[in-house]
Formats: sequence, C-alpha cells, structure tokens
Amino acid sequence: MTQANHPSKEVVREYLERRSQEAAPPPSPEEIRRQLGWGLMMFESCIDSSRS
Repeated sequence: MTQANHPSKEVVREYLERRSQEAAPPPSPEEIRRQLGWGLMMFESCIDSSRS
C-alpha cells in the first residue's frame, strides 16, 4: 500500500496565509499540491518503494 506524505502543518499554514492575501481565485488542487511540494513527496515515496 502506498503511504502519502503530506506537507507539515507549518508549511500549510504559511501557504494559507499567503493565499489569503491574494485577490485571485484559488488555484486548482493540483497547483496547490505543486506549490506545497506534495506531488514531489508522493513521487519520491513511489521511487523509494520501487527500489526495495
């Protein structure tokens, strides 16, 4: 089973603080994951599990 790694609470709080100051509509979920580095963590965990 694949375990998803999530950004830390601090990283998410900082992101939300920055986003709350922007007038633009919120980005797509994929863009949010990219900005938080979540996609990279999920990709890295897939690589690590394939090396085992």
